[in-house]
Amino acid sequence: MYYNNKKLVLFSCAFFLFNSVNAQQNTKISMSLNQIWEKVTANNRTIQMQDLSVKRTVEGIKDAKAERLPEISAEGEYAKVSNMPIYDNGLFHTPSQFEVVHTSYSFGGNAYFNLYNGNKTNIKIAEEKKENEIAIEHRNLTTAEIKLRATAYFLDLQRSNIFKALLLKDISDQEKQLEEIRQLLKNGVVLKSDVLRVTLKLSRQKMALVQLNNDLTIANQKLNILTGLPDETVIEPVADTAADLPVLKPYATYLSDAMAHSFAYKISEKETELRKLELKNVKANVSFKLGLFATYSYSYPQIFIYPYSISLYGLGMAGVKASFPISALYHNTHKARAAGLKYQQQEVEHSDTEDKIRQEVNEAYLRYQESLTRIDVAKENISQATENLRIVNNTYFNQLALVTDLLDADTQLLQTRFDYAAARIAAQLQFYQLQKAIGNL
Repeated sequence: MYYNNKKLVLFSCAFFLFNSVNAQQNTKISMSLNQIWEKVTANNRTIQMQDLSVKRTVEGIKDAKAERLPEISAEGEYAKVSNMPIYDNGLFHTPSQFEVVHTSYSFGGNAYFNLYNGNKTNIKIAEEKKENEIAIEHRNLTTAEIKLRATAYFLDLQRSNIFKALLLKDISDQEKQLEEIRQLLKNGVVLKSDVLRVTLKLSRQKMALVQLNNDLTIANQKLNILTGLPDETVIEPVADTAADLPVLKPYATYLSDAMAHSFAYKISEKETELRKLELKNVKANVSFKLGLFATYSYSYPQIFIYPYSISLYGLGMAGVKASFPISALYHNTHKARAAGLKYQQQEVEHSDTEDKIRQEVNEAYLRYQESLTRIDVAKENISQATENLRIVNNTYFNQLALVTDLLDADTQLLQTRFDYAAARIAAQLQFYQLQKAIGNL
């Protein structure tokens, strides 16, 4: 017996010494949930990648608008020209040589300004703007998902800290109770097995405390990674656990908010609009093109107009250019049909997304409602377990109950307190899941 007690004392000392050393090495910081969200939004790498995607689409809009500007190019050519053989008597006879100017060069520029091309430029700009809107909604959705994950880790830390406090208090109570039972053993009132059972339970509680501290460390590291903090940072969650949980609004209100603000719904809606623009763009392939053009160049020698001249000359042209792609009448048919089917597919997908959002909102709503009920039940269970422990404790020390009854009563009270804390944390998480479902996170 003395040996077992000595092991427990050494184990406890080593455990708390280990924690003390770690505490000196780690940086503790108290943070509220809003502060966690601010850190996540500013430092999370996944959100940073989405920010870059938004910036990329902004450049895409600028590039599409730049297509309205005229196309201007410059070109030059320098060449050495060989003599011109003349085959007077056929290809298999020696030709005579016609002397030519052996140096040729030209340089100049040309410009084209589009007046009309089936409205394809405007459609392209509208597509890029829609891509930008989709990228923004993707960033918002990613931010909401990361914030919800950070909320889960934050609440996990909060719950573990509550469990740890309850467990430490229970260990302290158990140690006092163990001393009382040992005193009864000395007086010959109880059996030695009673002391052994209580000691065993106390050992298990201390082992549970080790596991709980590991859970805290793991959840803390996950939260550090999401927020961009160093791994050695110890986050102490600041939250008012006594605050009332938000009251449920009518389900129709949440559903209406989801259809107006849900990021997934907006993404699907804008992707449908994008497919419609893509269909218009494909149909615009069968349309004439009209534009202004101008070109001017210097060339040497002058062999463009007869009689030729061994001199440098300049020639410019300007006018209106029009064209119509006749082959597009049959080449574009299947492209237009494919784009139309893609648009129809996206419309069906949009309806499917709406169904999923309704299901997500309904489930989050019911789960939050259920968690509020679970809190009320847990409160009642604590009252009953407290009264049960009081009765069993009195009957045991009056030799009217077994030690197993006392241990069960202790365990039931601790479990009900765990259940109450877990129910409050779960309710908070369910509430934030509901907010994420309606696009309000």
